[in-house]
This record gives sequence, structure tokens and C-alpha cells, in this order.
Amino acid sequence: MKLCDSELKNRPVWQKAGYVLPAFDREKIRKATIDEPIWVHFGAGNIFRAFPAVLQQQLLDAGLSRKGIIVCEGYDYEIIRRLYKPYDDLSLLVVLKPDGRIEKRVVASVTESLVADTDAASDWQRLKEIFRKPSLQMASFTITEKGYSVSDPQGRYYPEVLEDFSAGPASPVSFMGKIASLCYERYKAGELPLSWVSMDNCSHNGEKLYHAISTFAREWANRGLVEPGFPEYVDDPGKAAFPWSMIDKITPRPDENIKNQLEKEGFESTEIICTDKKTYAAPFVNAEEPQYLVIEDIFPNGRPPLEKAGVIFTDRDTVNRVEKMKVCTCLNPLHTALAIFGCLLGYTSISAEMADPRLKRLVERIGYDEGLPVVVDPGIINPGEFLREVIQIRLPNRFVPDTPQRIATDTSQKLPIRFGETLKAYMQSGEGASHLTYIPLVFAGWCRYLMGIDDSGRTFEPSPDPLLDQVKQHLEGIALGATGPFEDRLRPILNDPKLFGVSLYDAGLADKVLQYFARMVSGPGAVAALLSELFDA
Repeated sequence: MKLCDSELKNRPVWQKAGYVLPAFDREKIRKATIDEPIWVHFGAGNIFRAFPAVLQQQLLDAGLSRKGIIVCEGYDYEIIRRLYKPYDDLSLLVVLKPDGRIEKRVVASVTESLVADTDAASDWQRLKEIFRKPSLQMASFTITEKGYSVSDPQGRYYPEVLEDFSAGPASPVSFMGKIASLCYERYKAGELPLSWVSMDNCSHNGEKLYHAISTFAREWANRGLVEPGFPEYVDDPGKAAFPWSMIDKITPRPDENIKNQLEKEGFESTEIICTDKKTYAAPFVNAEEPQYLVIEDIFPNGRPPLEKAGVIFTDRDTVNRVEKMKVCTCLNPLHTALAIFGCLLGYTSISAEMADPRLKRLVERIGYDEGLPVVVDPGIINPGEFLREVIQIRLPNRFVPDTPQRIATDTSQKLPIRFGETLKAYMQSGEGASHLTYIPLVFAGWCRYLMGIDDSGRTFEPSPDPLLDQVKQHLEGIALGATGPFEDRLRPILNDPKLFGVSLYDAGLADKVLQYFARMVSGPGAVAALLSELFDA
């Protein structure tokens, strides 16, 4: 069994092996989508193939839509060349159930794959054509939080962004410049309406996308490079809408064990690749079963009936409450805590960490004791039940091959959201945050992590992070066994609200972090000893 249109015609072979196949005429859907596209998605990686692409497939299977999705990759073009084109834009979703069973579904909702590269003339022309189509309803994104940035943490525009400001929308270099250019195509086609839907795992994601596009629109208008009405078009939610959303589905790198299992069944399209940009992917994608997608219901040109595939459409305030519940309390902070201490303690599996009673108690205390008291119930998802599912079912699922090293990527960008909002809530409540114990322990663990030395004294390579070089320089020269004091070295980190959402001195937590750090750096085994002291019954 190979992943291509011609092989799928032999349906009995696939079905006998337990594969769920698409229940629609793919050629008919492809033609209809090319002629009148409704949905283009930017970000061709694993989360897209495991979640949004499957949602549309559910609608196609049920006869609730006759259009597929056009996918476009704006960062790692190799994904399109190596994982879409050779497989006729098909992929295989492997759902990893907690009892060890797997569900295998061939995903065929993607009808076209492109690169957002102005040097790839045919793809760029096709994208411009798509965005001039009145039928287009939604452009969605899974590009990670940093994909929306037009400036560095100090607020300085990136060089390629400045280049695009000067050159105009014809041949932009930066990714957000390309998106703004496509938005301008839609404006020139008659100010056609469209929803621009960020599905990335970050706070107020729609706002981040709007900020990037509107920045380009204003800069180009001020320089006379676009028609003067373009910024007003971007600002009009009746024409250009930027809904907020919350997405949740753990989708780790493709796993060798899953690859081997598929090959034993006769599935041949299993090559796991690592691109030049360090993207790990395969023709199959493995993911957990639970999933949530909540979207603000602002679609001026209509939308697919995704509520019939389980998507929750609601108002902005509710999306904000759901997102804060998940990102700031019930999942992401726990993930980050496990990532930091997993790297320090030599773990390579999130589920194995959850079998360590100390680390399980750590995430319970962060979630139940320090997070839930300041969570606002969104009404549509119960925070306590969501947290229980995360701690008891999702994180311990040993069949989900997720690693602390993957989760530790871009930690400096995650800390201010995943923990900072909780600190702010306590500080604004009048109660203050100085009583917190476990969140400052995570901050101290991160400082210890920046040393690149695990708890046994072995060096390790910290995961990629845009601020890694900047922050780890404050730890240079500190070795295991050092006695401090460490405040002069750590003050620039602890006092930086960009790292934690607030200054930890203002929050009354800096001294705790320094004390924990001193304990963790006192010698080999010190991290484990501190965790045992805090969490051993």
C-alpha cells in the first residue's frame, strides 16, 4: 500500500488492513476547489494534517461540503517538495489511543499544495489568483507564534521587513509581507471579504495576525506604494476579519515505532525526514485523540460548516477565556514545566515524566493549586474537567511519542504567556503572587536549564530559542557546585517582563527563584533532591 491516488483505487486492500478511506470523489472535489476555492491554509506541517485537514475531510465524507483545502507553506518549502507532491497531496493520520490501539485514516481533503515564494513564479501567481477569487472564505494559519513577528523583542523591524516596506507588495521577501501582499490582491479585486484565521497556539492570535498585516498596509500606504484605501480595508471587520481562536491537539514528531508498525501491515509510505530547516515529518502524522478548536465566529464571506465536525464557534470573550484556561493554566504551563525538568533529569518522553511521582505532583500543584484559582470559567469547556483529562489521560499516554526536548523549543517566548498571565491575575486581585511556590520553581528550573548541564553533570544542547544566546550569557561561568550569590548574574533575567510577563521583583518572586536556583546548582543530583524534598510523600 502506497500513498497515492492510483493505489487508493484498490479499496478492499486498504479496508482489510483497517484503514479509513475518503468517502468522496477526490477528482470532482479537486476540480471544484481549483475553480472556486473556499479555504487556503498556510503552514503545511503536522498539526495541519492531523487536525484542520481532517475536519474538512469529515465534511466531505458527510456530503456537507464539495470543496477541499489548498495548503501553502511559507517557511520550509521542502515539506511541499518531499511530503506533498510525491504523495498526491495525501497523508495518513494515525490516532494514538491511550489503550494502545491506533486508528488509521487516509486524509485526502488537500487538493493543491503550494509554496509562498515569490521566486516560485507559478506558485506565487496561483496564490494571487486564489486570493482574487470571490468564493474564498477563509485563510487560516498554523505557523507558530514567531511566524507573525515583524520585529525583534526590542521592537526593531527585521531587515527583510524593512526591505519589504521600501519595495512594496510586488515581490515581498518576509512571510508576513507576502501575506499582506495577498491581502492587497483581494483588496484590488474589489475589496472582497475574507476571514484571516490564526489557529496557532498563542494568546490573542488573531490580533497578532491583524497587527502584522495592518503594519504593512500602513507602511505601504504612507510610502505611496499601495492605494490609500488599503489600510481602511484591513481595518474593516466586514471585509477583513481576524477572528481569535484556541487550538489544542498534541501532535508530536513522527515516531519510529509507528513507522515500523505501519510497515509490518504493508504500508510503504513511511520515510521520516528531517528538512534542512530541522522540520521532522513523514507522509504519516501521529497524534493524540483529544482535540479542541474554538473560533470567534466572524466570517464576512461565509465559512464551511465546521461546527458539524466538532469546532465550537462563539464570541471573542469566550474564545479569550478558553484560550487563557488552556494556554495559561490547564495544559501549556504543565507542558513547559515538564519540558524544563525533563531535559534536566534526562527524560526523553513526556509520558515517562508523568510516571515520575514528583513530576506528576509538580504539574498537579501548578494546575490545581496555583492556576485554577484565577481561571475564569469559559462556560463551554469546564476547566477542572479539562485539567483532569490533561493530567490523567493526555500527558500520561505512553503511546503519544512526545518529548520534553520538542516542548522546550522557544521557551522564552512561551513563559510570559503560559505563566505571566497567572502572575498578573494574582497581582491584580490584590492577593499578590508572592505566596506562589511551584511557578517560581519552574522559573528557577529554566535558569538552571540555560546552563546546558543536566542534573548528572552531562552537557546537553538546549532546544532552539530566539533568545537563547541572549539569556544564557548570564549563566556563563556558573558550574555545578557554585555557591553564589547569583543575584547579580540573574537579575537581568528575573527583572525582564518580556520573559515572564512581569518583573519577578515586582511580583515578589525573585528571592524564591534565586533560592531554588542556588539549590539546583549546588551539585550533581541537586535538581532531583529538591524535587524529592518538595514532592515525596
